[in-house]
Amino acid sequence: MKRTKLLQETRKMRFEEAHTGWTENRLTQEEAALLLGVCTRTFRRYINRYEENGLDGLIDKRLDQISHRRAPVDEVMKLVNDYQSDHLGWNAKHFHTWYKRKGGTRSYTFVKKVLQEKEFIKPGKSKGKHRIKRARSPLPGMMIHQDGSTHEWVPGQVWDLIVTMDDANNEHYSMFFVEQEGTVSSFRGVFDTLMKKGLFCSFYSDRGSHYWLTPEAGSKVDKVNLTQFGRAMKQLGIGMIAAYSPQARGRSERMFSTHQERLPKELALAGITDITQANKYLEAIYLPQFNQEFIKPAREEGSAFTPLLGAKIKDILCEQHERVVGQDNCVQFEGLKLQIESSRHRINYVKLKVKVHRFWDGQLSIFYGPKKLGDYDQKGLLIKQDKEEELKAAA
Repeated sequence: MKRTKLLQETRKMRFEEAHTGWTENRLTQEEAALLLGVCTRTFRRYINRYEENGLDGLIDKRLDQISHRRAPVDEVMKLVNDYQSDHLGWNAKHFHTWYKRKGGTRSYTFVKKVLQEKEFIKPGKSKGKHRIKRARSPLPGMMIHQDGSTHEWVPGQVWDLIVTMDDANNEHYSMFFVEQEGTVSSFRGVFDTLMKKGLFCSFYSDRGSHYWLTPEAGSKVDKVNLTQFGRAMKQLGIGMIAAYSPQARGRSERMFSTHQERLPKELALAGITDITQANKYLEAIYLPQFNQEFIKPAREEGSAFTPLLGAKIKDILCEQHERVVGQDNCVQFEGLKLQIESSRHRINYVKLKVKVHRFWDGQLSIFYGPKKLGDYDQKGLLIKQDKEEELKAAA
C-alpha cells in the first residue's frame, strides 16, 4: 500500500477512537484534536464530514483526482514498447538521451520512474560515503588524460578502446578501437589531440609499459630512462604525470564505465560487428554526441593550448630506432630490408648510424641526422616522391 493510502487508513482508525471518546465525554474536542494531530476547528470539520458520509468522508478527495499533467496511457505504452523492442538493457540516462533526440518531451525522472515501475531497470545503489576528489584543472589544455579499456564491445570480439580526454571539461579529443593498446595507439591519440587543439601542458596516464619504465613492480616510475612515448613527450615539452592507483584515475575510470554501458548497445543497435565500422561510428556519431552531452564548462575562461608553430609532429610522435647501414646500402629493421636510394649528395651510407622512424600508421622513414633518406610502406617498399617533394624535403 502506498504511503498516502496508508496515512488515510490510519487517520480513519484514529478518528473512530477520538470521536468515540468525545461522544462518550471521555475526551474534550481539544484532546480529541490533539490525538489526531489537528486543530479543534479541523476536528469539527471531520465531525461534519463523518456525519454526512461516514468514514469515507474523511478521505482526502485529492487522492481520487487525476493530475492534469499526467501522461496519456498511449504515450506511456509507446515509451515502454520502444524500450522493450530496441533498447532492452539500456540504463535510464542513456535511454532518456535517445528519447529526447527523437522529440520526447518528458523529464528524465518521468522516464526512469516508468521503467522502474515496469521492472525493466532497478533502482541504483547508494553512492556510499562522501569522498574528497581532486579539483579539475582550471583551463582546457592544462592536463590531458589517456587510458585504454579492454572490453567485449561487440559479441565475441574483445578490443581496446583508447580515449584521450581533457581534465578540465571532460571533452574527448580522440577515441578509437584497436586490437591491443600500446605505443602506436598512444601516439595516435596524442596526434589527434595536437591536430585538433595544439600543444597541451601535461599528460596524465597509468604506469603502462609503453608510457613508463618501472624498475620494480609497484615502485615509482623511472623519469630518466624514457620509453619511446616518453621521449616524444619530452621532445614536445609536455610534462608526464604517472597515476599510482585506479582511484587516482577516477575521472577517466568513470567515463569508461559509461562507455562500457552505452557503446555495446549502440553498436548492436547499428548492427556493427567489425572494428573498422565501429571506428567510423565512433568518429561520425558517438564521439560528437557524447561530447555534446558530457562536456562541462571549465572553471576559468580561456585555454592553455598553444599553437604548433610548424613543429613536425609526425616526425616526433613515432618510434625511433638506431640502426647501422649494411654493405648493400640497406637497413635491416624487424625482418624488413629497407633499401636506401643513391642521391646526388652521397653515393652510399654504408656503416653509418641512421634512425628508423616508425609512425603510428605503420609507415617507416630513415633519417641520417635531420636529413630524410626515404619513406617506406609497412612492407618495407620505398615510396617514390616526385621532384618537387624531394626539393621541399631537402630544404
